[in-house]
Amino acid sequence: MVYRAVFPANIKTGYITRHFPARKRIQEPRLTLRIGLPQWQHPRWKQYGLETLADYAQLFDCVEGNTTLYALPSPEVVMRWRDMTHDDFRFCFKFPNSISHKAALRNCDELLNEFFRLLDPLSQRIGQYWLQLPATFSPTQLKDLWGFLDSLPRGFSYGVEVRHEQFFAKGEAERAFNRGLLERGVNRVILDSRPVHASTSQTAAAVDARAKKPRVPPHAVRSGSQPMVRFIGSDSVEESVPLFQPWQNKLAEWQADSDPMLFIHTPDMGEVFPLLQALWPQLLQLEPSLRNLPDWPQQSSLF
Repeated sequence: MVYRAVFPANIKTGYITRHFPARKRIQEPRLTLRIGLPQWQHPRWKQYGLETLADYAQLFDCVEGNTTLYALPSPEVVMRWRDMTHDDFRFCFKFPNSISHKAALRNCDELLNEFFRLLDPLSQRIGQYWLQLPATFSPTQLKDLWGFLDSLPRGFSYGVEVRHEQFFAKGEAERAFNRGLLERGVNRVILDSRPVHASTSQTAAAVDARAKKPRVPPHAVRSGSQPMVRFIGSDSVEESVPLFQPWQNKLAEWQADSDPMLFIHTPDMGEVFPLLQALWPQLLQLEPSLRNLPDWPQQSSLF
């Protein structure tokens, strides 16, 4: 089967994209759940018809912007990202590690200004800017966090992911953290790494993921209007699906008065589609306007 190139009428781009079944929408209802992946491209996704950001944006509503943690894109790349997406698509860029790790949120006005200036062409397509703080960032530094958040420009949604064990101990440190986020309407980014750490898989990708992904409990706390869940599946669909079940009810609860975002990971992102296909029927119950997933590899030619 060969997909035809197709674009929404308001998109002008020189990039070829694949055609996916259109959303089943009546009068364009507002999305109450956005679903995406931590990246928009992988060599093995070509068999599903996904080769570019433009292809990805025809199927998913959002993406984690992990690249900005390590390096800022050029202005030309930012414009290319804009041209390859549409007005309903949302980027969730991480603040650079020069801010979150090296500067530890202090004296970083120039770095912040550069970050926001560079991404300004995408300002109408920002889902959330978020901080991924290192495990060394402790409750004693909350004052720095509040000062940083209070200095950010209005008009955007923000999130914070923490990794220090005291922020998960259900003690005064965690209560102070949650309270400060709630007062500011900032989202607590929730990492659910249970599947990958519960897995007994010894594949290279699984071993690497267990070594790198924090092993912290997924405290389902909503402190802002756009709660973000990062679900880290294992490389076994059978192991991952049961551990997703609690999120089915929690996301449905949050949809009543907020706009949650769900990002699905696997140790080897080239193998994420089997997990997506297993979860998609449940996700369609939560957000009926989701597109149908491509369910078989696409031929690059007829012969």
